[in-house]
Amino acid sequence: MAYTVFLKKNEEKEILNGKTWVYANEVYKIEGKDKNGSLATVKSFDGRFLGKGYINHLSKILVRIFIFNDQIDDEQLFFDRIRYADEMRKKYINENSYRVIFSENDYLPGLIVDRYNDVLSVQFLTLGINLKKDLIINALVKQFNPKTIIERSDSEVRRKEGLEPFKGVIYGENVSKSQIVENGLKIEVDLLDGQKTGYFLDQKLNRLAVRRYAKDKTCLDCFCNAGGFSLNLAVGGAKKVYALDISQKALEYVENNSKLNGLVNVETIKCDIFEMLREFKNQGKTFDLIVLDPPAFCKSVNEVQSAYKGYKDINILAMKLLNKGGILVSSSCTHFMTDTMFKKMLLESSLNAGRRTKILEQKIQCIDHPALLTENESSYLKFFVLQVD
Repeated sequence: MAYTVFLKKNEEKEILNGKTWVYANEVYKIEGKDKNGSLATVKSFDGRFLGKGYINHLSKILVRIFIFNDQIDDEQLFFDRIRYADEMRKKYINENSYRVIFSENDYLPGLIVDRYNDVLSVQFLTLGINLKKDLIINALVKQFNPKTIIERSDSEVRRKEGLEPFKGVIYGENVSKSQIVENGLKIEVDLLDGQKTGYFLDQKLNRLAVRRYAKDKTCLDCFCNAGGFSLNLAVGGAKKVYALDISQKALEYVENNSKLNGLVNVETIKCDIFEMLREFKNQGKTFDLIVLDPPAFCKSVNEVQSAYKGYKDINILAMKLLNKGGILVSSSCTHFMTDTMFKKMLLESSLNAGRRTKILEQKIQCIDHPALLTENESSYLKFFVLQVD
């Protein structure tokens, strides 16, 4: 007999308003018995049907609701949701790389699917979704007929679900790289060892946006990874782009991607970014445009204060290196650093640096990473373009 989860009194209000996570401390009782990770029905205290989702007794999030009617989690459901999400992306994105499925935001909690040309990179991050892997692969093959599907379930998030990290080819040819087109630029993506699923697709339109500020400018791209911002600055007419990263492998991709596009105005520097910016300051060097796109400085609410300090330090350093009227592009990819907190940090950084700043643009993640209005966690990326006077 399948599980039925009854909520405590009044706990159904947020579910009715669109919330999809049911925490263990919100539950009054559980009836029935099934295997962990199976589909459970969620009801209010008085027995009203609220939805169905995967249950995991090992997680603080007991149930992740994603079905709101009498559907079952068969292959047809997965195919229909994948097809719908893909069709919506294709209305707005003309290129061969984009996020197809973004977990709860596409009503498939714990599933990430990124398309890189004819290769798919997937993550199965929750127990329930992992148990349906075969059905999901069948649905993906039916929709995309990909050359290869690579699983990048090497995130530590899986351990919270009772799953071991895993990565490898799970369908098709044994390939590990793919060449994509982003904003008209050719980019080679390392699907097995690159960041996340291979590349950060969420900044695609933000990378395009920086082109308008690049002409004739000397630029720094800090935490450059595979060079997305560097390439867009270079093709936007920058006099010189210095791509900085601590990873030699990342810099090799920047150099390779620059050659693929015939760009000769990009130079890579392997360094600790904080130390390098301090060294530039000691040398009296200044720049016209600086991009700060660091990795997440915090992965839990307990790390927010430390992360805030890290963001503030790096932004102060960057502001002090900018010429009058220079452009600072500053972003954060963690939802724990809220929009309000990030703006406060930018203001404090400006005051500490003795500069006046103006917001020219403010953006979020790319349109293939939709954010549910009911889930604050899904709107995670902060992106600001500032003029520093």
